[in-house]
Amino acid sequence: MKQYTVAILGATGAVGTQMIQCLAEQDFPVGELRLLASARSAGKKVETPFGEVTIAEAGPDAFAGCDIVLGAVEDDLAKELLPHAVEAGAVVVDNSHAFRLDPDVPLVVPEINAEDISWHKGIISNPNCATIIGLVPTWPLHKIAGVTRMIVSTYQAASGAGAPGMAELEAQIGAMGRGEEIPEPKAFAAPLVSNLIPQIGGFKYEGYTSEEMKLQNEGRKIMHLPELRVNCTCVRVPVLRSHSESITLEFERDITLDEAREALASAPGVKLVDDREAENAHDRFPMPIDTSDQDLIWVGRLRRDISNPDAARGITFWCCGDQIRKGAATNAVQIAKLLTE
Repeated sequence: MKQYTVAILGATGAVGTQMIQCLAEQDFPVGELRLLASARSAGKKVETPFGEVTIAEAGPDAFAGCDIVLGAVEDDLAKELLPHAVEAGAVVVDNSHAFRLDPDVPLVVPEINAEDISWHKGIISNPNCATIIGLVPTWPLHKIAGVTRMIVSTYQAASGAGAPGMAELEAQIGAMGRGEEIPEPKAFAAPLVSNLIPQIGGFKYEGYTSEEMKLQNEGRKIMHLPELRVNCTCVRVPVLRSHSESITLEFERDITLDEAREALASAPGVKLVDDREAENAHDRFPMPIDTSDQDLIWVGRLRRDISNPDAARGITFWCCGDQIRKGAATNAVQIAKLLTE
């Protein structure tokens, strides 16, 4: 099997670190692994499943000889550096928002639109974490009945703000447990412990935030549904990792709950957890505590949308998925692996 030189840009962050683990878990044919980060991390040695790797400073000249580059940095750095990776001959799978809505860049969830990889021009975008977690279970239902509208509330973990967000929540929990004053928040707009923050991203359109508009704009591109309508509210919750979403779908055609359950139970990337009679709550419905550090989107609480005048065309469900893994690193590595096949 051909071996590939793989670079991770942003290798020391939460997503970059997880990408290393995902490459090993998916038996990716790595011949050489390069870890790229800021100047303050350059020179540090990291033990990986592919051997010890010395972190190099990220820069325009860091991509020579790379076959695949996995991007795990913020938008501005992605825009600055990743075109240099393409110029050096690499194919980029980028986790930032920088290229997602570019019409020349595929936006891919492998369970939904893997075929879009074929028309890339050097860069393939990884969707937003909440978009991935919501669309993976929506897609098999869309194939049955044709989704036209989504009403979504997201309950997004501290991991959505990366390692700093998780560290901040842990510090606040510790301070509260010791009876100390909660440290001044830096990763979030307000203290997250014992709190909910109903704004993620800046306000963009009619009072909706940038994070809320991603589900509609990215969902339209991924599912090839330019008329898809989405009403989304994004909330930061005091959970360390694994996002949750409450989703109501409206369809073109009738769909029964039995059809929905059967489709979800057999869908790739999905685990159906929907047993109201189970004695143990962990077997009744998905929860973040159960879905962290794994790659499936767990789905449960399936029921009719009783607010829909045509109840046969409305379904509501609850889902949870690990933001760092399937919401970011795993999805990127799955795309990269498709490039090798």
